[in-house]
Amino acid sequence: YVGSSAAPKPAPMRPPAALVAPERPIEQIPDDRLEIRPGDSILLVVEDDPHYARIMVDLAREKGFKVLVAARGTDALELAKQYQPTAVSLDVFLPDMLGWTVLSQLKQNPLTRHIPVQIITLDEDRQHGMARGAFSFVTKPTSTEGVEAALARIKEYAKPRRKRLLVVEDDRAEQKSIAELLGHDDIEIVPAGTGAEALRVLRAQPCDCVVLDLRLPDMSGFEVLEELRGDAKLSDVPVVVFTGRELSAEEDAELHTMARSIVVKGVESPERLLDETALFLHRVVTELPPEKQRMLERLNSSDEDLVGRTVLLIDDDARNIFALSSVLERRGMRVLTATTGSEAIALVDSTPDLGIVLMDIMMPEMDGYQTMRAIRQKPAFRRLPMIALTAKAMKGDREKCMEAGASDYLAKPVNTEQLLSALRMWLHR
Repeated sequence: YVGSSAAPKPAPMRPPAALVAPERPIEQIPDDRLEIRPGDSILLVVEDDPHYARIMVDLAREKGFKVLVAARGTDALELAKQYQPTAVSLDVFLPDMLGWTVLSQLKQNPLTRHIPVQIITLDEDRQHGMARGAFSFVTKPTSTEGVEAALARIKEYAKPRRKRLLVVEDDRAEQKSIAELLGHDDIEIVPAGTGAEALRVLRAQPCDCVVLDLRLPDMSGFEVLEELRGDAKLSDVPVVVFTGRELSAEEDAELHTMARSIVVKGVESPERLLDETALFLHRVVTELPPEKQRMLERLNSSDEDLVGRTVLLIDDDARNIFALSSVLERRGMRVLTATTGSEAIALVDSTPDLGIVLMDIMMPEMDGYQTMRAIRQKPAFRRLPMIALTAKAMKGDREKCMEAGASDYLAKPVNTEQLLSALRMWLHR
């Protein structure tokens, strides 16, 4: 324990390789991958608990889906690219990565970005998932009725149709430029010049997404959001706040609990508005006009979330440190390294601009769990993103990582794309 005066405990020996319990093999649930025909509705079920997976498969087949099953995040991403499913049902705790990382990668790939994803999780993660483009939530433990209703809703949503986007903006010129930026024949853009008109439009006919300016002639954008939140029929409509005014930290925090996303005019390019609305409208990126596809490509391939940010890498194996730090430095990150828990804690304390921590769990003397607990004990670091790197991601390890204070975990050996995807997700401002 840090700061205690007791004699140091002897370093725990690492067990020889032969004594480490093998990871339990994942049971492969039979699915419909050999029976899929063009035009089928396909549900990809990402779930490593065989009992839950079987229930989901049965309920999905009853709703008319052909079903694919993946127990690991990596398999899910491959299946999604290969089969282009109609929808995805995603569990958050997977053996090799968190479901959030799977969601984030599905949404970063233009081939899979439009696929609606329902997340099976505990309710407190709802806002976090919605802001990252999840379509809906089913809370564990699930009920048959809850899953059936969710599957019916996602199947209905995925049917081809023109989506409706409501643009709430009182400046005519601004409204026109937003329509030019976002418009294409896959969506219908409905303009509204006041808050009252926006609410009237939404109550008369549902919209799939709303772009909202905070400055309106009759009421503030905050009041519009309050109205939406208080109306059960409208509280799930994704809202992207597009505002020209600088927000205070309090306003920013409050908006993030009410809107899915905030784009600041001028500071953040029009690409971000196209990107965020395309995400919540589930637009098929590959069917947009070439110049809009190029805008999204530029935005999603640039590593502006990583450039100049400081990352602390903690691992007692110099080869791992060398391999990971070269990948991160090439992306413009500033990399600090530590080989022990106590060294890591000292660096966290002395680095005010630290953005994120990558923590190896298996370390001598003080392991990753103890190190993360010690860091989280200080109020200043309660929100510091920490990604645990676990040698064997067995079920108990994952829970242990999260309980010790990890924000996320990845199984070693770490795949570069997954690592970068997780870093972008946690560092995206």
